[in-house]
Amino acid sequence: MEYISNSQFTLDSSRLIYGCMRITGDNSEADRNKGKLAVRAAIEAGYNHFDHADIYGKGESELLFGELLKESPQLREQMIITSKAGIRPRANSGDYAPTHYDFSQKYLLESVEGSLQRLGIEQLDMFLLHRPDYLMDADEVAETFAILKASGKVKAFGVSNFTASQVNLLRDKMSMPLVANQVEINIHNVDAFHNGVLDQCQQHNIMPIAWCPLGGVAYSAWGNTFSIEDEQRIENELNKQAEKYQCQPWQVVLAWLLRHPVGISPIVGSTNPERIKAAKVALSLAYSREDWYRLFEARNGEAVP
Repeated sequence: MEYISNSQFTLDSSRLIYGCMRITGDNSEADRNKGKLAVRAAIEAGYNHFDHADIYGKGESELLFGELLKESPQLREQMIITSKAGIRPRANSGDYAPTHYDFSQKYLLESVEGSLQRLGIEQLDMFLLHRPDYLMDADEVAETFAILKASGKVKAFGVSNFTASQVNLLRDKMSMPLVANQVEINIHNVDAFHNGVLDQCQQHNIMPIAWCPLGGVAYSAWGNTFSIEDEQRIENELNKQAEKYQCQPWQVVLAWLLRHPVGISPIVGSTNPERIKAAKVALSLAYSREDWYRLFEARNGEAVP
């Protein structure tokens, strides 16, 4: 495993982050046991950064992870645990409240407390705002972060799915750094390459975390706009590169993301122990600039200007 350092964390973070969204499956005993085995497989493979959110499995993902920590409490000191909040599903607020986003101080403080209780820990290593709240009061959020920091309940703070301008707004109000921006980056969604998000991360030493990194290859991308011809071009190029690097096509895609100089950290969310381990192959590929652009050209269906 490769690790990256950040002054906000006690530990260096594994370059690949293990995503806990699906660890409870259908919440049956069999799927919950499978989830625990997956987390343990990630630990054995060298992952030490684990990504949660209060809504994953309606809270059950954090509860299951908490069970694992209770069974093996020594693991806590070897982990960076991140959680997110801010999305309020319809069922959480009564029949007349739609699904919405909420960065109000009361809600965020309660959300962090809920995550800590479910996880059975005293402090989150990182807390992220899950999706931008259109009604965000940046001063109020900055004050909330300061309260959470002073209370010792959160060590570091970041955001998820924020635009560069939204990050700038919040950074200007905070007395501490924003550590991460977790956004969708994959062969289908390359917005972060164009909209200033990765530039900003590089400029301000913000960790870019890629969710859904294999979208459009290992599984369908969110809001897929690829045509059959697009998919065939990408598949053909991935197969060529997989043969060249002696690996699987999906491992090439991870290497493609890892190649960016900003230091993208992809989230691996598989519950298959072999796949969790195999993702590390991407870290060892001497992936070339030329191959990066070949895949980008296949993705776009045309050469860069």
